[in-house]
Formats: sequence, structure tokens, C-alpha cells
Amino acid sequence: MSEENYVPPKVWTWDQPSGGAFANINRPIAGPTHEKELPVGKHPFQLYSLATPNGQKVTMLFEELLEAGFGDAEYDAWLINIGEGDQFGSGFVSLNPNSKIPTMQDRSGPEPFRVFESGAIMLHLAEKFGAFIPTDVKGRAECLSWLMWQMGSAPFIGGGFGHFYNYAPVKIEYAINRYSMETKRLYDVANRRLAETRFLAGDDFTIADIAAYAWLGNIYRGEAYGEAAQFLSMHEYENVGRWVAEIDARPGVRRGRLVNNRKGLLERHDASDFDTLPSDVLEGVTRGF
Repeated sequence: MSEENYVPPKVWTWDQPSGGAFANINRPIAGPTHEKELPVGKHPFQLYSLATPNGQKVTMLFEELLEAGFGDAEYDAWLINIGEGDQFGSGFVSLNPNSKIPTMQDRSGPEPFRVFESGAIMLHLAEKFGAFIPTDVKGRAECLSWLMWQMGSAPFIGGGFGHFYNYAPVKIEYAINRYSMETKRLYDVANRRLAETRFLAGDDFTIADIAAYAWLGNIYRGEAYGEAAQFLSMHEYENVGRWVAEIDARPGVRRGRLVNNRKGLLERHDASDFDTLPSDVLEGVTRGF
């Protein structure tokens, strides 16, 4: 049956693979598929992740905290290969019932506890260390507003535009047009805001910038979804470009983008791990490798 003539049944059933790049891991049920415990390292924070935009949010924040002198923010970052279904192992599901990266265990206190969803992890760390989040009520509200704006925007950019433009097994004009329009609108929101302020929440770099940069920067630099940067005319968003370039240059951000990354460190267990990388890798990360 062609896409144009598809008529949804009265009741949807999972009777055939969905197709596309993630067909082998997509399923309509939750819970573990196999028994597998997660490794635990020596540091106060145990992160289980992959260098997708959502995963990079947290590793960039960890590296920014360390860069700012918060030595207690040391962490172990373990690779979760979502293409192989690692996120459905029993140990991972116990930390995140939603089976999505990133997830984290905070072992810095007397009783370990889990934190899942990238925004929740970022907010937890920012509050724990008193960094990258304003302390005044007005500034905090602005920061959290932009953080939640990003969290609400990501599905339209990734699961919407990215999926139908780059990953879907067939090109559906309506879907691509619908999500291209929304993605460009979101870039325009950021572009207008960044015409007014240096960073999203004001003059200071915050977790809102890290979260939004992880998604907006990848497409702007031409690193995501094939030819998406050209297709979406990224050159139109000059203020976003200025903001991306400034954040690109931050040492903590550059290191964070390399963690759980096949082009950088598959795992990160010590700051010295970065010394094992070829000398041109940290420079290359700002040029899209």
C-alpha cells in the first residue's frame, strides 16, 4: 500500500517492523529485554550515555564544572550502545525506566540514587554545585524557561525533522515540510533572543545554553542529518551562529563533546583520558571532526 493511500486501522497493532534506521530497537513496550548489570567506577557520579545531543548535554556540563574548578564533579562515563539495545538491559532500566540515554547514578552521598532525563540531570548538577544557573529568582526563572523550551523543542527537531528528513525509509513531503517549518521557527526564536542577549538567559553562560547548543549547534555546523544545514538555510540565523561559535571555543564544551564518542573517548574515567587522544582531535571537534 502506498503512503498516499494509507488508511489507519481502527486499532493499531505491532505486526511488522517500522522500517528506517532504528527499526531494530523500536518497540511499543517498556521494560528490560535482557539481564545485564551496569559497571560502576570510582567517581561520585556514574554516567551511562552516548554522544548524541542529549548525551553531550551532560558530559559538556561535567567538563564545564571541572573546568570551573569543581573537583568533586569527577565522573565515570560508560558507553551505552543504543543501536545494540544496551538501554534495554536490566541494570540500565533500573536507573531509567524509559530506556533512554543519558542516565546517571549520584553516589556522592550516603545513599546512591538515580537521576534520568538530560534536563533533570543538568538541573540536579547545577543546583548541587551552585554553578551555571542564576541564583536570583528572576534569572533562575529565565534560565529554566529556556531550558524547558529546549526540552520541549527537541522532539520536533530530532524525532520530527531529523527522522523524516534523514532516517525515515520513505520521504513524506507533508512530514518533512511540517517539521522543517517548526525547526526553522525554533531557530528563529533563538536567533531573535540572541539578538538581545549574549546567551539565552542573559549575560552569563548557563545550563540553558548547554542544552540548546547540543541540538542547535549540530545542525548549524552541518554535523547532523545529512545536508540539513543547507536544506534549512542555516546562514539565515546569524545570531545563532555567533553564539554557536563562542560556545564551540569553550574548553569544557570541547572535551564534553568527545566523551562516549566513537571519534573521541568511548569511555571516560579520568581527566587524563583526554591525553590519550591524537593532538588534533580537540581542535577538530570544533570543525565537526
